[in-house]
Amino acid sequence: MLPELIDTHCHLDVAAFDPDRHDVVVRAREAGVRHIIVPAIARSGWEKLEGICRVDGGLHAAYGLHPVFLHDHLDSDIDALEQRLALGGAIAVGECGLDHVIPTLDRGHQQRLFEAQLALARQFDLPVIVHARRAVDAVIACIRRVGRLRGVIHSYGGSVEQACELHRHDFMIGIGGPYTWPRSRRLHRVLREAPLDQLLLETDAPDQSDEGWRGKRNEPSRTSVIARSVARIRNMDEGELAVMTANNARRLFVLPASTA
Repeated sequence: MLPELIDTHCHLDVAAFDPDRHDVVVRAREAGVRHIIVPAIARSGWEKLEGICRVDGGLHAAYGLHPVFLHDHLDSDIDALEQRLALGGAIAVGECGLDHVIPTLDRGHQQRLFEAQLALARQFDLPVIVHARRAVDAVIACIRRVGRLRGVIHSYGGSVEQACELHRHDFMIGIGGPYTWPRSRRLHRVLREAPLDQLLLETDAPDQSDEGWRGKRNEPSRTSVIARSVARIRNMDEGELAVMTANNARRLFVLPASTA
């Protein structure tokens, strides 16, 4: 088993895990995953997410408004998010961001909600977990406008040059299942050229399964498979990769000591 692994993006609160959530966490622990960060999707799920994370010291809640679910969000949800963050216990703000793939999502509305969440992250001195689907340049522009931020671009699909710009703004990049696919040559180039201190491992479970798990519900235990694939692509020791990415996650999210 690899040294400590951290899944920095897993939607463990969604209904797909309701039948066997405890077993999913047990399997993750058996695979060496000691911490799992669970980002919110919408205000309606915050209470459930909080309850799930409260009972296990290795599960950590982030609260935010996902851009894909734009039609579920109200302007008042930003005030509700501020109140929720003021209660403490959040490890980050997110999942938030911009999605320029789905044509029915109003880009102006997305940007207003995103920048409001970035401002809250700065106010509460929390990292942000960012969704940036075909919107990396727009996300970088928002980060520049708000300023004094840190975080991760989840499921990073941008270029090497954009990754360098993000690094200058204290943003890491999330590496998950798509990086294990043999034909993902552009992603492999990003992975080889990005500095090690910018990389985080993630599953995005139950979505974005790795090459060996296609068509199945993804799980945080698959973090170990992603780690091995990343180490192979970077031509480095698997254990060293696990340690470095775990240290990156600890630094960004200020994680507590590992749970057994």
